[in-house]
Amino acid sequence: MLSLSERALQTTVKNQTIHLHTFDTPFGKIQALKENGVLKAASIRYARSERFKMPVPLPYAETESVPDKTPVCPQNISPLLERLIGSTDPEKFEVNESPQFLTVTRPETFSENEKLPVVVWIHGGSYEIGCGDLPTSDPAAWVKEQNIIVVSVSYRLGLFGFLGGDERRPANLGLFDIIEALKWIRNYITSFGGDRENITLFGQSSGGDAVAHLMISEGIENLFRRVIIHSAPLGFRHKRQKMSAEFLRNTALMQDEKEVLKMTEQYTKFLPSTLRYGLKSAMPFCLQYGYAPLCKEEESLALWRERARQYDVLIGSNHDETAFYVKTAEKGIYTYLPNSVLDRIVRITTVSIYEKPARIFAENYAAGGGNIYTFRIHSKIRNNAVGASHCVDLPLIFENREAWKHSELLKNVPWEYIRNNGRKLRTLWAEFARTGRISNDSDLPEILELHKIQ
Repeated sequence: MLSLSERALQTTVKNQTIHLHTFDTPFGKIQALKENGVLKAASIRYARSERFKMPVPLPYAETESVPDKTPVCPQNISPLLERLIGSTDPEKFEVNESPQFLTVTRPETFSENEKLPVVVWIHGGSYEIGCGDLPTSDPAAWVKEQNIIVVSVSYRLGLFGFLGGDERRPANLGLFDIIEALKWIRNYITSFGGDRENITLFGQSSGGDAVAHLMISEGIENLFRRVIIHSAPLGFRHKRQKMSAEFLRNTALMQDEKEVLKMTEQYTKFLPSTLRYGLKSAMPFCLQYGYAPLCKEEESLALWRERARQYDVLIGSNHDETAFYVKTAEKGIYTYLPNSVLDRIVRITTVSIYEKPARIFAENYAAGGGNIYTFRIHSKIRNNAVGASHCVDLPLIFENREAWKHSELLKNVPWEYIRNNGRKLRTLWAEFARTGRISNDSDLPEILELHKIQ
């Protein structure tokens, strides 16, 4: 039974009965939607910000109502992502230049006085697109199965959050947003039945990169205990200073533009050249070393090693990370190359961007005495041309068949295959979130390769 102070409400929208619960918290009254065995308190504003300014935490909830639309940072819709994951319905989202919102999803019922482990979801999207609260990252199945709480965080992206370096446009504002969200979670998650002493950060792609760097950020003491890092492009983190400085200069004229969507449309004219900066120009927005809350680049490995005993780590990637980008390209040189050459390109780029940097990270962390596991996800489906490509881990963790049904990433992949492997993977990751360990007796899915680094 629920041990929290709640008030059950019921309302009708378009002849459909909606059940609500109101949480009485020190932050204020917050309504949650009751659906499919979970309670979801959506789009809680944890901070506000003016353009290119630091986030300011809120002392109380601005509203207790359930929002009609999901707030998102201004961004361009990515045609590649639309093919990879599925089409986005713009009518369900509302552009907001101050997108500091989070969503709390927890089981509908649990034992009295039980404190549930908390997983904080940091979404990916190259620091440029996405938000925390998407159908393709709906944690309901995971929350209900494993009796955990998942908090999904949105933060500033692109020009607004991850390009800076001067007095008018500070760097790493999006990272500061995430830190404010973690402070909010630390302060208020007990009101939702969460254990503030057992918080795990879970990030995928650029979200994984952000999680890795939160471990060495200033001002994060006691905000989390464990991290799960999926497909972090750590190979893109090196020697970005010149590229970022050039991109910052070229977009200076846009900083006072009143129409935010005009800003997102126009910055693409100034994207860094691949010929000049190599593969890392594929992710033009990123965290920037040497600016708060981060250290200098040359200090990063030593700082991870120094903090190794503070956090349990689970880090890994998919075997064919770059396959979707290489093998489904609709134009360019890749369309003319034979499969054998494309396979070689996929392996080389996957190793350089994801696998080798993760291995260096893990070995360095273990050398500092840290508790760290590495993993790799494979595809066992023969007629799946892209194999275990980037983002294939998402439907495994966030099982939502309706949201993923049009994804080209899962073309010719039976949903039962996703469901069966996903259930086992969710069980393992929840075990890690609870204890920081994965037992040798745990049932591994056939797609997973897992190692404890000694």
